[in-house]
Amino acid sequence: MEHGHGDLNLPVRTLLGPGPSNVHPRVLRAMATPMIGHLDPKFLELMDETMELLRFVFQTQNAITLALPGTGSAGMEAALVNFIEPGDGVIAGVNGYFGERLCEMASRHGAEIRRVEAAWGEIIDPDQVERALAQRRAKLVAVVHAETSTGVLQPIRPIAEACQRHGALLVVDAVTSLGGAPVAPDEWGADVSFSCTQKGLSCPPGLAPITVSDRAVAVTGSRRSPVQSWYLDLSLITRYWGRDRVYHHTAPITMLYALHEALHLVAEEGLTARWERHQRLSNALVSGLTALGLQILAPEGYRAATLTVVKIPQGIPDIEVRKALLSEHNLEIGGGLGALKGRVWRIGLMGESCSQANVLLVLSALESALARQGWRCGKGAGVLAAIEALA
Repeated sequence: MEHGHGDLNLPVRTLLGPGPSNVHPRVLRAMATPMIGHLDPKFLELMDETMELLRFVFQTQNAITLALPGTGSAGMEAALVNFIEPGDGVIAGVNGYFGERLCEMASRHGAEIRRVEAAWGEIIDPDQVERALAQRRAKLVAVVHAETSTGVLQPIRPIAEACQRHGALLVVDAVTSLGGAPVAPDEWGADVSFSCTQKGLSCPPGLAPITVSDRAVAVTGSRRSPVQSWYLDLSLITRYWGRDRVYHHTAPITMLYALHEALHLVAEEGLTARWERHQRLSNALVSGLTALGLQILAPEGYRAATLTVVKIPQGIPDIEVRKALLSEHNLEIGGGLGALKGRVWRIGLMGESCSQANVLLVLSALESALARQGWRCGKGAGVLAAIEALA
């Protein structure tokens, strides 16, 4: 039967947006591994190894450390719905698009939301969280570690200490930090941390790594009502990932192959070496962007190494520049979200995409695209500044 569709013929892009990042060839090969059943003894062994590797990357001893089916947003939903019941007080740190999403999800599950806000591009003040907890008890505090809309890296430990003083759980969104910056829930004192696979871990999107403290598990045992989401109910999911192996859902087998291999790559490189690579190349990128006359949104000292958000100069058209990068260089960067739409570009250096070649490529391509729009700077200034920073 004839039809109008041909084989997939997609361009090869350099992905330097806020996610996904480029995927290592070994991860792509792992996805071509023959399928076995999701209750096959060999697959269960792979699940156990994946849990151990996730504990390594999260730097945790938490028994409940696994990968949920779904993207990072499924991780966020699970991190809230399992611990919130209607009427519970929840404090959310809001300094960007994904802080807003925490509020939206928590309110849909019946929480009484109190917002602790900061300007987009600034950190949440831990003292404000402390004051909010002192004014009225909250069951849970939720904050974003690396805010994907602004590139701000939030200090977590002071907020965790405030939560412990006031008996509140702490939920941390580590979607844009895990695998590219230190994420340490045990050291911080965070109770629930969740992430995704397609950013710092350089795996395709489709799974949400999550880790849950014993303190948080105890809270789920005292719920007055069932978890509102059957699919994301951790008490059910952990029976599949645990020793009982009770059927809950058909695992995304190929994606777990991919995650297992991606985590092996992280372990082979070493966490410290990986974090240092991301920070060194992020510093070089910032030096290059500054040399081009561009301003970074996040303040120095609170910048995520995995994602740099740069202000678009007055009069420079956002979409035309990004289109030029895509059509002429096969290079993707991200535009702004929410209140920052049309005002910033988001440049990701995550996992496999975090390389010296990519830093120099994006700086050279941006200089060319900006020059075409009338923006003037020294020829090759960005690339030269980045090379000097790396030297």
